[in-house]
Amino acid sequence: MLPAGLDPELLRSFVLVAEGRSVTRAAERVGRTQSAVSMQMRRLEEVLGEELLRRGPRGLETTSKGAWLLERARTLLALNEEIITTFRAPAITGQVRLGSPDDYALQWLPGILARFGEAYPGIEVDVLCMSSEELAQRLAHGHLDMALLTEGQNYPGQEEVWRGPLRWVGPQGGTLHRRDPLPLAAAHPGCTWRRAALEALGREGRRVRVTYNSTTQSGCFAVALAGLAVTISTPTRLPPGLSWLGEADGLPELPEMGIMLAVGELATSAGAEALSEAIRQGFAQTS
Repeated sequence: MLPAGLDPELLRSFVLVAEGRSVTRAAERVGRTQSAVSMQMRRLEEVLGEELLRRGPRGLETTSKGAWLLERARTLLALNEEIITTFRAPAITGQVRLGSPDDYALQWLPGILARFGEAYPGIEVDVLCMSSEELAQRLAHGHLDMALLTEGQNYPGQEEVWRGPLRWVGPQGGTLHRRDPLPLAAAHPGCTWRRAALEALGREGRRVRVTYNSTTQSGCFAVALAGLAVTISTPTRLPPGLSWLGEADGLPELPEMGIMLAVGELATSAGAEALSEAIRQGFAQTS
């Protein structure tokens, strides 16, 4: 017998569990207990009659049926949110100042801002792209309403909206990753990504030389495209000419890194609240 319907809350929890590879993380995001989310996953599998998740070496992983459902659940939840927002959202006007590192802005913000603009056409969003350190300072001084920050910034009340692995990036077909010392393009010494890469290389006894410094991901990619150094990134669409590198290329595994949403203490307008919620929903529905 086919199920009469699927509870969007079951699908929302499933998406969070699948993306975070953890029931615990999903429970924190939806404000439920771990056992409650586990029961939701069992209920969803019972309704569909298929195993959707199984434990793997790096946490929970989707089965083939689970991966199929994940892709469609994201679409369904996005449509559900769009319908509710369109019919319930009051007419809000004003300006919201959003900060983001350039790589996060390129990877995630286009879809989020497109949906937000349709739901709230009266709100003007100013986007400022800078390093996480600079954005945190501007946020603290009231020059921004909210910002996406790389994990590791000491800003009160920030919340994690995404977590995933850092990965090595190098010129396609190049041999830079075999050099000793390894040439690396990274941000300044306080950068969380840079510190993670140097620590991983250090544990392997691999010598490294930071040959280029850039405060933006596009700057690091430019250096890598020039064939001068390898760099690091969260999963994203790489420019033509670059490719992902990993353990098969003699490079150590990099840790997972979180993207945090930090909202300024004075950002209490309806527009700011609406945008912060749109960002949470956008990250929950995409990867």
